[in-house]
Amino acid sequence: MTSDAVVSGAHLVDHLAEFVEELRRRGIDASATALIDAAQAMAVLDLLDRESLREGLAATLLDDHLQRPAFDVLFDLWFPAGERVDTRELRLPTDSDGNVDTSAAREQLAQLLADPDAEADGRLATMVAMMVEEFGKYTSTRGEAYSAYQANTTIDPQTLIAAIAAAMAADAGDDADGTQARYRSAARDRAATVRAMVETETQRRMAGVRGRDSVAAHAVPQLAQNIAFLSAGAAKQAQIRKTIPPLARLLAARLETRRRRSHHGAIDIRRTLRASMSSGGVPIDLVRRKPRPGRPELAILCDVSGSVAGFSQFTLHLASALRQEFSRVRVFAFVDTVDEVTDYFERRGADSPDFGTSMAAMLSQARLITLDGHSDYGHAFTEFATRYADSLTRRGALLILGDARTNYGDPRVAVLAKLVDQARHAYWLNPEPKENWDTGDSVASTYGEVIEMFECRTAGQLGEVIAGLLPV
Repeated sequence: MTSDAVVSGAHLVDHLAEFVEELRRRGIDASATALIDAAQAMAVLDLLDRESLREGLAATLLDDHLQRPAFDVLFDLWFPAGERVDTRELRLPTDSDGNVDTSAAREQLAQLLADPDAEADGRLATMVAMMVEEFGKYTSTRGEAYSAYQANTTIDPQTLIAAIAAAMAADAGDDADGTQARYRSAARDRAATVRAMVETETQRRMAGVRGRDSVAAHAVPQLAQNIAFLSAGAAKQAQIRKTIPPLARLLAARLETRRRRSHHGAIDIRRTLRASMSSGGVPIDLVRRKPRPGRPELAILCDVSGSVAGFSQFTLHLASALRQEFSRVRVFAFVDTVDEVTDYFERRGADSPDFGTSMAAMLSQARLITLDGHSDYGHAFTEFATRYADSLTRRGALLILGDARTNYGDPRVAVLAKLVDQARHAYWLNPEPKENWDTGDSVASTYGEVIEMFECRTAGQLGEVIAGLLPV
């Protein structure tokens, strides 16, 4: 591999170990066994074939496909492609004054994107590298720098789709002039490819200028389970939702195992006395009946106001996926008043593509759960106690989801205390970081005096809390 960052021989193993350590710092739990497997894979792979090396390391070091975006960025930084030598004299077109002709360069790129051999023989990568050098380079206060945004804005791959499709049709001898759906679809994929190549090339150049650690600090995407609920936009919320099925499977296994192990059966008097005959009637060894643990009930009371809606929806998705672990699940939503929404919650499973639509429909029924649109925990708790107290039993758990921000209303802690006493267990999951509790209109610590409150800022944190709490 032609790169100063990658060395050969005995030092290659050290370089791989550094790469794995960086994966671990990013939350990818690559074990020592996985590191050994990766080293063995490198021993048989062609190290000059970066994509084979990439796939080999990914297969041995990753156990979750959601980790792949972060892995790919780190791989490109730790195992970068070397400078390509242009043996075909590929050049950016210029105008009569010797300046790069942007329109002609974009047309040339479209032709290369339509050529199935251009990526394999390196022409496409060479073209992208030259365009990043020409369109993405700028001078910052720290010296030379490169911007993927600046380069992609000039190249604008999305606007090349029609030209790429037309070139594909022409190469295939098709008279449809690129209007067929198959050409348009392939052209969109190629446009997305070049955008990603620009970002990768920019990161490679910036790593050479500033060092890979500096680039990794802002270029490596967070793992979905580490994205904070309250700061996630629509795209990141979609990433977070992808963690629900594997997280639910893991939690279900843990819940079932711990539930069966956490209860000892009652003492079987007859069998104990019979066993004591060998010890002269002294019941030294107690014989217990086989435990038959029942599934607990669960009541969820969730704040669905705009500030925490993303967190509440994710938790409801997760609870839906875990329904088989509970004999009954009832869900109540509130902003300043409360209403039961179990019907929306149970209408579709969390793995259904319509589950999000069902939740959106629930949230759109604002008249059911809000009077003035501002969170009022005290009023919601009082109404819940009045209308739905029967949902809490001594064999069930109460789970409250929200940030404990009352908009300076009366928190009515005494009402919450009565609700907590009615349930066998009661827990509060708060998506805000602990350092923000009790700031502004937050009364987290006040509520925390009567109910256990846990910080749940991310999907990973939420999974750990639920795994520790709900089995008991």
